[in-house]
Amino acid sequence: MMEECSSTIANLGEEVMDRLAKMLDNASCGWRELATAVSEQPELHCSERDVTRCSLQVLSAAGSPGRSLLGLLADRCCSQGFLLRCLKKIGHQEAVQLLTATEHPETRQIRVTAHPKSLQAELGSRVALTCSASGPAGLSYQWFRGKEEILEATGSTPELVLCPLGPEHQGWYICRVNHGDTFCFSQWARVRSVHLPFGTDPGCGGALFSGSASGLRIIYQPRSQAVSDGDALLLECNVLAEPPAQYQWYHDSVPMPQYKAQQLLIPSVTTAHRGQYRCRVFNLYHQAWSEAATVTIGPTSITDVSLVQVDRGVESRQVDRSVSSAGSPPPRAPANTFYATDKVALLMGNLNYRHLNELCAPMADVHQLSNLLRQMDFKVVSLLDLNWQEMHSAVTEFLLLLGKGVYGLLYFAGHGYENYGNSFMVPIDAPASYTSEHCLCVQNILTRMQEKETGLNVFLLDMCRKRNPNDGVVVQPGEVKVTANIVFGYATCVDAEAYEVKREDVSNGIFISFLKRRVCDGEKVTVMLDRVAEDMGRFEITRGRQALELRSNLSEPRSLTDPILTRDCSAAHSARNLQWAVAHVLPESRFIHFDCGVKVQLGFAAEFSNIMVIYTHVLDKPKEIHSCSAQLIDFPEEVDIDLKKSNQESLLEAGSLLLIKEDLPSPELPSLYTRIGNLQRLKKELTFCLCLHYIYSNMEEEVEERRAITVGKPLVSKLNLHQPRPPHASSATASLSLDSCDVSEVSCFSEDSSSSNSCCN
Repeated sequence: MMEECSSTIANLGEEVMDRLAKMLDNASCGWRELATAVSEQPELHCSERDVTRCSLQVLSAAGSPGRSLLGLLADRCCSQGFLLRCLKKIGHQEAVQLLTATEHPETRQIRVTAHPKSLQAELGSRVALTCSASGPAGLSYQWFRGKEEILEATGSTPELVLCPLGPEHQGWYICRVNHGDTFCFSQWARVRSVHLPFGTDPGCGGALFSGSASGLRIIYQPRSQAVSDGDALLLECNVLAEPPAQYQWYHDSVPMPQYKAQQLLIPSVTTAHRGQYRCRVFNLYHQAWSEAATVTIGPTSITDVSLVQVDRGVESRQVDRSVSSAGSPPPRAPANTFYATDKVALLMGNLNYRHLNELCAPMADVHQLSNLLRQMDFKVVSLLDLNWQEMHSAVTEFLLLLGKGVYGLLYFAGHGYENYGNSFMVPIDAPASYTSEHCLCVQNILTRMQEKETGLNVFLLDMCRKRNPNDGVVVQPGEVKVTANIVFGYATCVDAEAYEVKREDVSNGIFISFLKRRVCDGEKVTVMLDRVAEDMGRFEITRGRQALELRSNLSEPRSLTDPILTRDCSAAHSARNLQWAVAHVLPESRFIHFDCGVKVQLGFAAEFSNIMVIYTHVLDKPKEIHSCSAQLIDFPEEVDIDLKKSNQESLLEAGSLLLIKEDLPSPELPSLYTRIGNLQRLKKELTFCLCLHYIYSNMEEEVEERRAITVGKPLVSKLNLHQPRPPHASSATASLSLDSCDVSEVSCFSEDSSSSNSCCN
């Protein structure tokens, strides 16, 4: 039952609602997951129209999908307690902590009054972290190092003692304070071991800093950073000192009297906080100044303009002199800091060739690279097993996502070749004697990418580069502009093959096996790829057979981890985000009631942009029914279903080795899984049959009930990639009107081994 409206979230106040909305807009477990979680209450069920209406808020400069959803829940009398339970269910710890800290009787439980402090000490010494909390009687404590709970004696007390301090103790610690089902987390504290240049070994009974000699040394400097308006700013300066040191922070050479600790924390920054920060540390005998840390504040609305360092020409200098609509000068980027106006990646992996050798590694390679790129805020489209038309349409849609200053990354894993300096990606429908006519030329794609004035173009080609004897045509791609922003990373050298690594349950290509260890490093792209090449060169199996080749004209130290800073919060940027979301929406989980009284949950999870897993779970059945199972049958011919692997009790048996488990029900709940591939070929709405088999306790004969299910066009099936695309045309599949955005082109994209085998013969 729903609680009374007197305790609804409408009583939280605008400030709390706005802060919750911002968390839901920015988090990976955000407003969409919350909309699904609250739908377990029929009164709060969010329809597809509700979700789309929330999505449309991104078209407004100040729009917030999260705020729109919270407003909808407030109108439907959603209680604070139920909202709190749903936030816990989706794992949004930051929002849970905010809600439990409010002054409402339903949510007021536990508060941390003293957070543990970051410490540094010599190996062998005694370190104690302390957490104090207020709340009801009987509070319990749990300490964690990273994600691992500490099960030692002091791991369940307010004080965590590490003695003697060893290398294994270094890291980040957090304390969870519990009371029943309610909990609250402390802030993170870091423990580091250092070498003391003075004093004696304190031992477990000694002080953290001991010794008779005086001294002072800064061991951790504050670091420059870029944050958005409204975000928290944290700077830290740590010293080794005897006697103990005092701290004083300065902003643009002006002392900040309220900041006299090793950490400077500003919970919500504004543009007034940009500038340089330094910390003066001193004791009775010495003083020292920290290095200067430059802080830039990015925009959150169209009234604040930011700079993006791309191709510093006349137009860019004119932007430098522009002012925002509010009349203040635009924020300056610190030296040697680069930004992207957006980051977009298209990942294609071809395995099941019709006339060529089948491959194994592209599925795992595309999946792993997708997850890594998402961690760096890339919008990722991941597609498997595309024919020529589908590859051409996917590239066209990908190009429509690009714009000035955008970082574009294209990855291809499959069969390929190189003739006369041009690289060709082979679709799954290419004939055995394929030529350039049957393939996609990478250099042509580069020419089209440069028309968008992109800030960085990265091509990662995980394919063979042997010459194709069947192709004597010299392709003349368009003229490549001199933009100094192109990087080609080839998995192998010219006229050489690429190889796969075989493991028990999954295969990886050699390239991705090493790339995944480096790709998230915050180094210049070419430096990162050079390190990958060095790692590959030390691999015994392929030494002398496969080596990464790098081609680049990148003149600026741009990295894949560079932050996104939108140039002007334009309608085009908002429309791209909206269309991305619309084209990557999964069907809503639904509950099917059968005449016999059985209730079945039908759920959906995405493995790739064109591969979906559907699971069925029997939630409730009458006592007189002995056993029952809900199976999926009668899928359309366009999609790919392996009947031998459908309706399986595990993901492994269903052929899905890589699916993110968090999208699925608990493993303890018996479910059946069916993997649906080739959604890009779906021409109509996806329709199938849910077939319930059950047996009554007093009968031996099995009874069957069927329900026809229609779930619309999920994921990229909305793009109709099977249809031809006229060159440089905007998508004809856009489901929303964008006339008010004044956008001419909008995409529908939204959303070690003992043997090796060649992937190209």
